[in-house]
Amino acid sequence: MDWKLELVVVPVSDVDRAKAFYIESAGFRLDVDHSAGEDFRVVQLTPPGSACSIALMRNPEAAGSAQGLQLVVTDVSAARDELSQRGLDAGEPFHFDFETGARVSGLDPDRRSYNSFLAFTDPDGNRWMVQEAGPPAS
Repeated sequence: MDWKLELVVVPVSDVDRAKAFYIESAGFRLDVDHSAGEDFRVVQLTPPGSACSIALMRNPEAAGSAQGLQLVVTDVSAARDELSQRGLDAGEPFHFDFETGARVSGLDPDRRSYNSFLAFTDPDGNRWMVQEAGPPAS
């Protein structure tokens, strides 16, 4: 039996502001924006190439509490450039030293998979990590 993760709820204080951020700044695709009455709204967005989507949930008390969201790309530098072109401050890339476990500025010098990262937050403070896996090491 397959168990597929297909949707992650992201709590936000303002659904319209979050929707604009994820489409315009993060480059996610809008899948659904459906309302049923004044108290029920589903906004579902999907990162490019992903099989898993997010659903924005208005929950001011929990807004910003999603801290372990992670995207995987083949080139974290190219991803940072794309985010920067969209106006999103993704911060500087970093990696971890295998001997000490310390966080170090810059890309992994050997561009090993799963060891170069960058981070960004949405307007509510939900924190995303972008991790490099696969090429560009040559």
